[in-house]
Formats: sequence, C-alpha cells, structure tokens
Amino acid sequence: MQLRPALSDDAEAIAEVYRHYVESSLATFEEVPPTGAEMRRRMLLEPRLPWLVACEDVVVGYAYASHHRARAGYRWSADVSVYLAPQARGRGAGRALYEQLLAVLRDLGYVNAYAGIALPNAASVGLHEALGFRLVGVFEGTGFKHGQWIDVGWWQLRLRDRPTSPEEPRAVT
Repeated sequence: MQLRPALSDDAEAIAEVYRHYVESSLATFEEVPPTGAEMRRRMLLEPRLPWLVACEDVVVGYAYASHHRARAGYRWSADVSVYLAPQARGRGAGRALYEQLLAVLRDLGYVNAYAGIALPNAASVGLHEALGFRLVGVFEGTGFKHGQWIDVGWWQLRLRDRPTSPEEPRAVT
C-alpha cells in the first residue's frame, strides 16, 4: 500500500470511498454524497491543509485535516478524519494515514488535532485512542440521520507543546 499526498485528480476516487459512508453509515451527517468536483473544491480550500491517500492500484482510503473553527484564535487547531474503502479496513491503512497526517500537521505548526466520532463506533474510537487521542466530551443527540438521533464524541490530541508566542501555522504548498 502506498501513502502519498492527494492530488486534484484523486477527487473522484475520494468521493467514491466517501459515498459508502454518506449513504449507509452514521459516520458522517452528510445526506447526499458529494461529487468529485465538490471534493476537489474542499481539497483546495485556502489556506490549504493536508489530504493524503492510500493506494493499491486505486485509492482505497484517505485522511485529511480541516480548519477546526473559523475564528482566528482557533488557527492552531485542526479537525482530522479518515475514511477507508471496505476492502481496506482492518489492515492498518487508517493508522498509517493518520500517523502521516498528524506528522504533517505537526510540521506545519499545528498544536491540536480534534476528531468527532458518531457514537457508537468502537473501531474509530479504538484507532483514535491508540494514536493518543483522548475523549474530551460528548454532544448528546447532536445529529439526526437514518431516523435516529446520534451522539458525537470529541477526541483531542496535542501535537506539540503550546508555545507562549506561537508562529503562524503554515499551509500545504
């Protein structure tokens, strides 16, 4: 399995991996699968954050970071997500993608990574906690999908010590 930065040309394959989660799981609250063009737009939002893919001839998974909140004071924090095609689950791809993504975020100057997990989801909780994320809270019944209210847990990982005068985090180039 090869890990690499996602390219604009990967957007269709990324959308296809994500489609399963939108249509048949509670892992995301999107209800309409985004197109490849929409995924490409998300990948290129400025300032750019990392998107990575796992490939086995084709894209079988991806991980990405997004801005935690819009206000300026949150700019050292990023939200992270990973999605795998069904055939790639349970083989270490999620962990490998996340390890590389978190290293890139650290190098860019980010201080915190956050992950929101629709509950229950033992596999995702296990992955995040194995990587050092810790539960910081649960928003009860915060999302509604497939006829049910869903709790969302939030996990945090400190990527580096909190500097007293932090340098601006850098964008992906």
